[in-house]
Amino acid sequence: MRNPLLLTARCLGLFWLLAAPAVTLAATAATADAAATTATAAIKPAAELIPNDKCLECHGEKDLTKDLPGGKTTSLFVDEKIRQASVHAKLSCAECHPDLAGEHPDDAKPATPVNCATCHKEQADIYKTSVHGISRSMGSSGAASCTSCHGTHDMLSPKNPNSPTFKLNLSRTCAKCHDNAGINKEYRMRFPDVAAHYQESIHGRGMEKMGLVVAPSCNDCHGVHDIKRSVDRSSPVNKANLAKTCGKCHLGIEETYNKSVHGQLLAKGDSRGPVCNDCHSAHDIENPNTAHFKQASDNRCGKCHEESLKHYRDTYHGKAMALGQPNIASDVAACFDCHGDHNILPISDPASQLSKQNIRATCAKCHPGATVGFTQYVPHANPLDGKKYPALHLTFVLMTGLLLGVFAFFGAHTLLWLARSVWLYRHDSKAYRDTKFETQQDDEWFTRFSPFERFLHFLMVTSFLLLVITGMPLKFYYTDWAKALFEVIGGAQTARSLHRFGALVSFLYFGLHLCALASSAWQNRGTLRNPDTGKWELGRFFKVLFGPDSMVPGLQDWREFVAHQKWFFGKAPKPQFDRWTYWEKFDYFAVFWGMFAIGISGMVMWFPQFFTAFLPGWIINIALIVHSDEALLAAGFIFTVHFFNTHFRLEKFPMDNVIFSGRISKTEMLHERKKWYERLIAQGRLDQYRVRDEWENWKKIARPVGFAFFGIGLVLLVLIIYAMVTRLAH
Repeated sequence: MRNPLLLTARCLGLFWLLAAPAVTLAATAATADAAATTATAAIKPAAELIPNDKCLECHGEKDLTKDLPGGKTTSLFVDEKIRQASVHAKLSCAECHPDLAGEHPDDAKPATPVNCATCHKEQADIYKTSVHGISRSMGSSGAASCTSCHGTHDMLSPKNPNSPTFKLNLSRTCAKCHDNAGINKEYRMRFPDVAAHYQESIHGRGMEKMGLVVAPSCNDCHGVHDIKRSVDRSSPVNKANLAKTCGKCHLGIEETYNKSVHGQLLAKGDSRGPVCNDCHSAHDIENPNTAHFKQASDNRCGKCHEESLKHYRDTYHGKAMALGQPNIASDVAACFDCHGDHNILPISDPASQLSKQNIRATCAKCHPGATVGFTQYVPHANPLDGKKYPALHLTFVLMTGLLLGVFAFFGAHTLLWLARSVWLYRHDSKAYRDTKFETQQDDEWFTRFSPFERFLHFLMVTSFLLLVITGMPLKFYYTDWAKALFEVIGGAQTARSLHRFGALVSFLYFGLHLCALASSAWQNRGTLRNPDTGKWELGRFFKVLFGPDSMVPGLQDWREFVAHQKWFFGKAPKPQFDRWTYWEKFDYFAVFWGMFAIGISGMVMWFPQFFTAFLPGWIINIALIVHSDEALLAAGFIFTVHFFNTHFRLEKFPMDNVIFSGRISKTEMLHERKKWYERLIAQGRLDQYRVRDEWENWKKIARPVGFAFFGIGLVLLVLIIYAMVTRLAH
């Protein structure tokens, strides 16, 4: 607080000094031009003004303060060294504070705010029309004034690096208000924390971290004293003026944009025409070569082109982009890769990147060797639109029908079987309850799968899980678990490489199996000859083809299927099967169908340039539908129906070891495959199937591996169901 005695003495001295004629302001020039050219409006000669040293007798004291309403205080200290370094060093205190030359605030008269317009009339007039000036004229005391930006006694030239209005410092000066949460809330500012966003933008980093003063700061876009709201037609950031504003630095782009379909829309007064900040944002402008910008660009385009974005998401590009991995920027096409950026034109325009003259070159930027057929690929195709895309629509209907039909049929089959098993387990014989124990422990064991067959099944299981893990995140790209899984895998590129490796393993085991079939057929070719005549007989061929050791379904399988359904409803005894059951034969041939459907469609998507050299490009769209739906069918079927038939049945639960051990107990053969057992005895071949390998020596390894495969499958099943429910809910 002030020293009362010192203050009293100084005021008495000042009183006698002020007894001289009062300092008054002369009239301003008659015209606005004269006022604008006069630095000070007829201030009295400096000799008659109060000397600065008299003011500093009080204001040079660091502890000089003033009480404000609300119990607050403010400092009245003026650091003369700082003032002497300012642009107003040659001015006396009274030239900016003329009201203090007559009566001092100590005389109970408050000081009048400094009127900068006395010297800076032109700037003051411009300021009055700005958003800040209008706000202050309406009583908004929080709006920026001259001192808010330029300072007070420490005012420096904007060219001085220490000035708050120097280009490198300007964003922090504006941030005092625009990053103030209270002011943002009070004035309902459209862009809160705007300065912080700017500082992280490509403009802000260039300016503040690299010292590039050529980079734009706040005033380059918004103006200086004439800052206006974006809705004001005279504002440089108004939608109609923004391209011109950005064009001051980005030479040539404004002209390119004005010729584009977007620029033409805006020129016609259509507000739907996007401008610079619609695509690049207002203050978060980033390098357009980053993966983040590329991903965000699709969402920005989708604000206007919602339908196109929706079907773009159904493509590999769209799904991988939506998963948001850091390595997609150079690998996945975004909207502007095909349509252009500032130069987007109608496809009918010869200059368009997608015109007939240019589309092949556009595709070749990412797909070297792209053919004319390749350009017929439809990136925004809607398979539900039968009129516009008849081939895609038919494929979609057929695959959806197959998907629903298989799950409906085998879903009912599984539920009926489960219900019958539970009913028998609870109400019928004790023998049924003990089946599991008896079938898993026995003294007699017989070979059901050879080591080679078990090896092929191991390849099948591992490759299938790898394909599901790397493929299903693309199918359900919109879920959080898909994004998390891709992050664990390492992104779209890694997942794609692993997926293709899994495909190669699938082709390997399938090829090995076909070779084994061919070898077996050749070794047993003699069974097709009549032993008496030595001639080939068609009847013998069909007997082998549809025989009990063959996986080809026959009439007997139909009879067993009907009998099994009757058993489900308690209308007949449980049927006995031979070496293979009808559901196992379905599983077996499902692999053939899957290799045909998934394999060929996958190859089309893997080598699109090759296939479109002799096929139309929309074959890629068909391949995607077939591949995606068949993969979902395979995964869903394996993790539900196959798992139940093989592991979930009460007599098998929690897991059947046969595919790992390759052996089956005599009890299980009599319980489920009695026809096979009796046939082997009748043929005198039972001893040929007696176990000769050492399952006990390695089952401690095989069982944990089996449970791991089983567990992964169940987790994937839960995730798939969750994803489908989520999609249906929206």
